[in-house]
Amino acid sequence: MTTTRLTVAQALVRFLAAQYTERDGERRRLIGATWGIFGHGNVAGLGQALIEYAEVMPYHQGRNEQSMVHAAVGYARQSNRLSTHAVTTSIGPGATNLVTGAALATVNHLPVLLLPGDVFATRPADPVLQQLEVPYAGDVSVNDSLRPVSKYFDRVTRPEALIPSALQAMRVLTDPVDTGAVTLALPQDVQAEAFDWPEEFFAERVWTVRRPGADPVELAGAVRVIRAAKRPLVIAGGGVHHSRAEEALAEFASATRIPVASTQAGKGSLRHDHPQDVGGVGHTGTATADELARTADLVIGVGTRYTDFTTASGTLFAHPDVRFLNLNIAPFDGHKLSGLPLVADARSGLAELSEALGLHEHRAADAYVTEYSEDKERWEQRVDACFEADEIDVRPTQPQVIGALDALVDESDIIINAAGSLPGDLHKLWRARSRDQYHLEYGYSCMGYEIPAAIGVKLAAPERNVWALVGDGTYLMMPTEIVTAVQEGIAIKILLLQNHGYASIGGLSETVGGERFGTAYRFPTEEGTYTGAPLPVDLAANAASLGMRVLRAKTVEELRAALAEARAADTPTCVYVETETSDTVSGAPPAQAWWDVPVAETATRPSAVKARELYDRHVSTRRRHL
Repeated sequence: MTTTRLTVAQALVRFLAAQYTERDGERRRLIGATWGIFGHGNVAGLGQALIEYAEVMPYHQGRNEQSMVHAAVGYARQSNRLSTHAVTTSIGPGATNLVTGAALATVNHLPVLLLPGDVFATRPADPVLQQLEVPYAGDVSVNDSLRPVSKYFDRVTRPEALIPSALQAMRVLTDPVDTGAVTLALPQDVQAEAFDWPEEFFAERVWTVRRPGADPVELAGAVRVIRAAKRPLVIAGGGVHHSRAEEALAEFASATRIPVASTQAGKGSLRHDHPQDVGGVGHTGTATADELARTADLVIGVGTRYTDFTTASGTLFAHPDVRFLNLNIAPFDGHKLSGLPLVADARSGLAELSEALGLHEHRAADAYVTEYSEDKERWEQRVDACFEADEIDVRPTQPQVIGALDALVDESDIIINAAGSLPGDLHKLWRARSRDQYHLEYGYSCMGYEIPAAIGVKLAAPERNVWALVGDGTYLMMPTEIVTAVQEGIAIKILLLQNHGYASIGGLSETVGGERFGTAYRFPTEEGTYTGAPLPVDLAANAASLGMRVLRAKTVEELRAALAEARAADTPTCVYVETETSDTVSGAPPAQAWWDVPVAETATRPSAVKARELYDRHVSTRRRHL
């Protein structure tokens, strides 16, 4: 057997450079690059290995460990989960900073490889710098906090243990059901230890990303329930995009004339102007989609997890005889809501379903098509009204900001968002023009995701205009990767909206009797509430201080000009705008369905008492689908 003597870190980098994925004849490198922030726990191991093999493993320098994971996740999503990045950190806080990013990746079924340094396996000194001592267990480190948020976790305490561990890591990263964050914890002494590696370990490997078809019995059952339905509704989830099933869904919808609503992750599965697209569904959905959901006798979920936002916390699907048909590659999701499972890849399953139905032989009734088409037109008129600005020399509302961007972009632009009040407005109002234009991370809804994710998306699609839409709360969480964008010349666009606080949670607080307490970025008053003057914070100056070009817009007219200028820029550019938040100014349409946020069962303040009464009325409509 031919061997090569390398350190564990060198062997891992060389191994990763030889891994590929393949699906539908498309071959991609699995680990496209490695992000890293170096400390004593990885600088002499992976740090040295990355420079040793710089010609085969690109490296990106990050500023925050969580941000690096977000960038890798953005890259993986834009790459259809066929390619991702690795992330290496030192031990201690560098490693624990990975946890939020890992949870986000796993919740959203997006692959990312985490390579945190770990304490000495040989324990020559105990404890070492940044080691958390656990008196009852000598084999525990802070990296164990990554176990519950990882789809695969291993601590490589011997060089030869890397071989099976690395292969298992690749298996999970490329599994369309089990993919998510994968963690290989690497003790710092083991990283630098040499070993005689079999050359076969470094052989090029191609991991096939499967497209399993449907079971014939499940397929026959699916056909029967669709043919029996009078008011069917498709709910498209993120699995449609992961599978690249958009064309198959469009063909299915056009032939059957069954309307298609979308979750946050599934929006864009159909273009906004497709006759069967009825917009977002659930708490942040459109009136059209939510009314169809309330009256549907069959809900066909395609690649959706049925989160509480989608189901309106169990209150949305109100038809007394409603049934669920769940096309999902994951059996766990296929059986939700006591649904009839159709366990298959979304694209394969839709193609088989279309063939078995005999498309054009089964079509929704004319009256049903007329009903949802007219409702959709009425909703589009509401969207137009939200976007319209009668005056252009005034401060824009948030919907008008979205409308200005909507009027400017084409199908090549990508918008990224994750948290705050923007997801609700975007889900209801944005007109998705392509399958991957709408990039909302709403599985974990992580503030701070947008800017680093935009970098990852831009690395995966350098020819596209990539917009990170962020509010002031999200910006303050994680602006650090602006420095990375500037350093590497990654021409992302940031649309930064200043509304002086947590607008989304402020509104929620008001509805649940919290009176917007602690949600505004303002000076405190003598009463102890933060309701004084706005803070003298200049976020535009902050972005500029990090090296970004900043365009300030004070009015609707200036906003339109700034957005156009930013879109044409070939350097990282930020458009900063303060939005109008007055109650007298029209905003986005209110929520069209409920969301369960428990309200204090007993209280003396009138706002909380009233909120509890309303809460009890909503709870009474909740239903368990059995």
